[in-house]
Amino acid sequence: MCHNAIVRVLIADKFEQSGLDKLQAIGCEVVYRPAAKEDALVREVVQARPDVLIVRSNKVTEAVLAAGALKLVVRAGAGYNTIDVAAASRRGIYVSNCPGKNSIAVAELAFGLILSLDRRIPDNVVSLRQGHWDKAEYSKSRGLFGRTLGLIGVGQIGREMIPRAAAFGMPVVAWSRSLTPEAADELEIEYKASPPEVAAAADIVTVHLALNGATKGMLDGEFFSAMRKGAYFINTSRAEVVDQEALGRAVCDKAIRAGLDVFAGEPAGSAGEFQSALLQDGAVYGTHHIGASTDQAQDAIAAESVRIVKVFKETGKVPNVVNLAQASPATCALMVRHLDRPGVLAGVLDVISAAHINVQEMENIIFEGAEAAVARIHLETAPEDQVMDKVRSSSPHILEAGLIRLQ
Repeated sequence: MCHNAIVRVLIADKFEQSGLDKLQAIGCEVVYRPAAKEDALVREVVQARPDVLIVRSNKVTEAVLAAGALKLVVRAGAGYNTIDVAAASRRGIYVSNCPGKNSIAVAELAFGLILSLDRRIPDNVVSLRQGHWDKAEYSKSRGLFGRTLGLIGVGQIGREMIPRAAAFGMPVVAWSRSLTPEAADELEIEYKASPPEVAAAADIVTVHLALNGATKGMLDGEFFSAMRKGAYFINTSRAEVVDQEALGRAVCDKAIRAGLDVFAGEPAGSAGEFQSALLQDGAVYGTHHIGASTDQAQDAIAAESVRIVKVFKETGKVPNVVNLAQASPATCALMVRHLDRPGVLAGVLDVISAAHINVQEMENIIFEGAEAAVARIHLETAPEDQVMDKVRSSSPHILEAGLIRLQ
């Protein structure tokens, strides 16, 4: 995008004032509609015709993506399972997120839930507010020092748990898809080869997984069967990574105590009626999906959202993009060394198009002095020799053209 282009930004969730001010300061036209959801969000996209949509918990459906001329959707947070990423990819719409900006806030809440379970802090408060003093009942606590903390997921949030565990004198065992024994040694934690191995070794298990096809329902009956009787289970990631029925059985059958910030069937908005069978048991404590909800975290997320929009506005590139192909179907790269003159690449692309060869990616690198350049054009199929001859003869400014096999 041009540096001086006006970028229209629709914000369809609550957003920090600092972020609103910064977006306007970088020359964006901002439409702030924090209450627009579902059909109302579709109407806002139709009416405002934004280039960029910023959301937090709001669902971005295919209907929203199809409603206007969106170029970029920014999730003001880490997870992006509320966005129809596949539909965005089909329409060439970037999806970006703000990973790591809420890591400390979520880790703090996870430890808050651990402490609440161990000292029964919520029950203490309820009893006192009801006018009861029962020191004998609430003096019963295990204590955290020396207890083993098990991490499921050692991304940015999981890593924030490690120094906090050390401060409480808790050894850490962990599993993550990316964790290796060598990396675990560097983090001064113990590597485990699977989630059930973590469950079997830990007094407290805390979950820090992104929700995707591989993690949905990952923590199942086998996992909870491996947990120690009476252990604590903390989930501040996503409810869907846990088999809810298996968790319920573990609470009943194995005296597992749970602290949950996420639940199946949460209300879509910030308020509403809510029931969970898990919460009927006094062994389960819950919070209202507030893991990232500290002033510090929200300011950091707002600043990162602004940075993403600023880079996109000024360069056309998107930081933290989540829906680019990891590997394209390109089988070869056409390398064209040429004088930097108008029409050179247009002629090359005309030849490629006439040969019915699909271009996957391309870049044009300019040398110092802007006299010469090298174009790298990734092609789905390799051109035949006669096509290459046509490429070379398409412009007198082409110095050399050749192929590099990619597959």
